[in-house]
Formats: sequence, C-alpha cells, structure tokens
Amino acid sequence: MKTFNQILQSEKPVLLVFSAAWCGPCKMLEPVLAQLKERMKEHVNVVKLDIDEHPIATTACKVQQVPTLMLFEKQEVKWKDCGFHTAEKLENIINTHLHLPSAKHEA
Repeated sequence: MKTFNQILQSEKPVLLVFSAAWCGPCKMLEPVLAQLKERMKEHVNVVKLDIDEHPIATTACKVQQVPTLMLFEKQEVKWKDCGFHTAEKLENIINTHLHLPSAKHEA
C-alpha cells in the first residue's frame, strides 16, 4: 500500500475515508464507496484507511470519529465531514468542490 504522503500526492484528487473494522456506519459505507469509486474513477481516487492501522495519518488529519471523509486536491483539504453519506450526496460534494459538471445517474 502507498504511504499517506504518496496517497495525497496523487495527480487526481483523493477522497480519503477514515474507518475502522469495528465501526457499523463504516461497514454501511463500503458499498457506497464501491459505487462512488466506479462512478468517479476518472475524477477522483477513493482511498479507505483503517484508523487502527494508520494512527499517524489519523492524528495528522485530526480524525476524532469514524467514518471521517476528507476530499483533498493537490494535498489541500477541500471538504471534511463525518458519518454516513449516500453515493449521490458524495458525488455532488465532489463535483461541487472540484468544480466538475454534475451528472445524473439512474438508480
């Protein structure tokens, strides 16, 4: 796996998701992230980090609860929030913060 710094140095923006194996909402978020990864693969990298396996990154990003989602562009935080979000909501957030055109998807 890439290091935290390598992840943030990506040419593409990064949606970094801090989670934990013991976290119920994190488990609910997994299929959402898979769907988002497929929809947004040309525009953003979706990366999940386990807080128990990556304590330094967790501390550096001031993560205090899981899931915490952070959108980075050129190593700069564009958006940060905690909790469960739908794929549609996350896609809208990414489009808004990265100034991408919105696209409608069928359910």
